[in-house]
Amino acid sequence: MLPDFRNMVLLAPMEDVTEPPFRLICKRLGADVVYTEFISSEGLIRDARKAREKLFFYEEERPIAVQIFGGVEESMEKAAEISESANPDFIDINCGCWVKDVALRGAGAGLLRDLPRMRRIAESVMKSVSLPVTLKTRLGWDEDSIVVVDAAKMLEEIGIQALTIHCRLRNQGNKGEADWSWVKRIKDAGVKIPVILNGNVKSPEDVKFVFENYEPDAVMIGQGAIHNPWIFKQAKSYMQNGSYEEPSVEEKLDTCITQLKLNAESKGEPRGIIEFRKFYSGYLRNLPDISKYRMELMSVNTLAGVVEKLEGIKERYLQNV
Repeated sequence: MLPDFRNMVLLAPMEDVTEPPFRLICKRLGADVVYTEFISSEGLIRDARKAREKLFFYEEERPIAVQIFGGVEESMEKAAEISESANPDFIDINCGCWVKDVALRGAGAGLLRDLPRMRRIAESVMKSVSLPVTLKTRLGWDEDSIVVVDAAKMLEEIGIQALTIHCRLRNQGNKGEADWSWVKRIKDAGVKIPVILNGNVKSPEDVKFVFENYEPDAVMIGQGAIHNPWIFKQAKSYMQNGSYEEPSVEEKLDTCITQLKLNAESKGEPRGIIEFRKFYSGYLRNLPDISKYRMELMSVNTLAGVVEKLEGIKERYLQNV
């Protein structure tokens, strides 16, 4: 069942980031809807291990979408059927990935250069599953080909049930300013399905600003959640009360340990420990003189060893409060 997106704050799908442990933490910290990492349709139909692994989620994460990408209708149709068998709440189609290996092969943001093909792929996915189908895209390929309003009208017409707009161009990647005004332009063009705003939303203040000025149904947060998974809870507090609290050192370290343990449980040691390292900067952000402790954490590959170091860091900072 598709969520009622109105006024929701969502966690964006991000490759090598939105794995089940991180999604679960964000869900507990206020994310209303979460998405899997994007999954290759070709990988799914070839039964590739990495692609199949990405279909796993905890029941506590619901509502959750499985996001798939590809440029061939038949492959996307079969991949959607496989994804539906994992029993998510809905299926999301990625038409926004900017990286060369995806976009230059006619998938992801590459479909912004061929809207009829985007339409065919969306239709092939919708006809193959009974779950709701949504789609995520960008403004256009470059400054000379902003097609998002036409794409939104087309996708609503064929039955896509919600649309996420990453408010950058393909040639921007994940850098530069996002032009959030396009979400309101889509609304003003008469599109009635939920439109979700994404791109460069980095703070609770940003969330409130875009809701008040650009009229999205929901806001999706990506990089901002890596640096601060509390952003979902904080954004809701800021919209309701005009203020929000920063997590304490104890809360930061305890949450870090919880996610670390989930990572080790799901991936084993040392893989789960090593792959968790990208999250230290977010959890340890703004702690004074933390760099030396972070270097120590990078040298340990066992769960027990890292937990011991994190508990030690917590105690040192608590003693100095």
